[in-house]
Amino acid sequence: MYKKKMITVALMLIATYLNHRVQAQQKPTPEKHAFSIQQCIDFAHAHNTQVKNALIDYQLQVQTNRGVTAGALPKVTASAGLTDYIDIPTSLLPGEIFGGTPGTFIPVKFGTKYNSNVSVSLQQAIFDGQVFVGLKARETSLKYAMKNVEVTEQAIKVNIYKIYYQLVVSKTQIDLINANIARAQKLASDTKAIHDNGFGEQIDVDKANVQLANLQTEKVKLQNTIDNGYLGLKYLLGMPIADELVLTDGITEDDIKTGLMDDTAYQYTDRKDFQYLQLVRTLNDFNIKRYQLSALPVLSLSGVYTKTAQRSKFDIFGKGDWFTTSYLGLNISVPLFDGFARKSNLQSARLQLNKTDNLIDDLKISIDNAASQAKSSFSTAILTLDYQKKNMALAEQVYSQTKKKYEAGAGSTTDITNAETDLKTAQTNYISAMYDAIIAKIDYNNAIGKLK
Repeated sequence: MYKKKMITVALMLIATYLNHRVQAQQKPTPEKHAFSIQQCIDFAHAHNTQVKNALIDYQLQVQTNRGVTAGALPKVTASAGLTDYIDIPTSLLPGEIFGGTPGTFIPVKFGTKYNSNVSVSLQQAIFDGQVFVGLKARETSLKYAMKNVEVTEQAIKVNIYKIYYQLVVSKTQIDLINANIARAQKLASDTKAIHDNGFGEQIDVDKANVQLANLQTEKVKLQNTIDNGYLGLKYLLGMPIADELVLTDGITEDDIKTGLMDDTAYQYTDRKDFQYLQLVRTLNDFNIKRYQLSALPVLSLSGVYTKTAQRSKFDIFGKGDWFTTSYLGLNISVPLFDGFARKSNLQSARLQLNKTDNLIDDLKISIDNAASQAKSSFSTAILTLDYQKKNMALAEQVYSQTKKKYEAGAGSTTDITNAETDLKTAQTNYISAMYDAIIAKIDYNNAIGKLK
């Protein structure tokens, strides 16, 4: 009995070990990535699902183009057949041929029991307006598919920039709150020491501890927000959530202000979405030409080369003649009336072109509006950032002076609490101003097509 128990325990341990090994093999090992903003963009290019699907659409267009090219190339088909006439077909011949009564027929069987044929046929379009338009549109179609990739990447790139630099700024926010916690800990310690020496009240100690607890809670909430930001950035990049992501780029106020006074002139063609619509318009033109040329005749060449064998016995590949049939044909197809289908398709294509023109005009207005608003927001954000930086420095100075007065016994805990609250407000406003300035700069560069 003891041996059986030992064997059972051993088997359970082995099964547990193997189960852990299988799970370890199924789950990929988390990786650590230390990425600059450009490395994030490059990673998203290779792993973001939307970008990958857009690249697949490009490959689909490549295959579609091959199909268009096939319409202009010759079609060569080989075929072979073997027929076994179980009952040879019967034909009726007029009786008078054989001296019979007119109006009568004599049944006669023609042919052999076994018939075989091998043939090669050729079809070649010589002139087909729609095929020729399709050939001309191939390059534009590929540009269109690739531009769709770029537009998709651009939209993702904007969000990567915003999340990346918000997370970078959050480091500064964490540093500020850590400094506040250090100050609050020092104040709580000093207040307790004053109380222990009989020069302060317990309520002052409690207030200092409450302020410290509030700051520590604020840090926990902030860290949770930052962690969620990293999760969002990983998802945007197409990175496994279990991987570790470290941001290597930093940002300063000078970095944010760079480019503010640059020439504000911009070209519509710098925008990926504008380039995309221009390609759509070109494809609309090709579509119109396709329907216009569909009214022209279609000219094609056809040819057939056939070898036929007839045998009474099943010896097709034995001795015997193979009879040859071959021909070349020139075919022309002239459309006469299609129920006004061509006219309807042509008008629809022209209306689609008008619609695209309207979208282009609307996009121009949208770009002008976005650029103007982004420029104004960028300038305002920089002014606000400078103001909030000065205000934060002033709040730090006020807090320092208030704390010195409190330590000297010339101030109250209310004074230092108010100074600390003002400092936190000034710091929050400064961080918010940095966020706003970064977003405004990204939006401005994106609006004028300069976000690289």
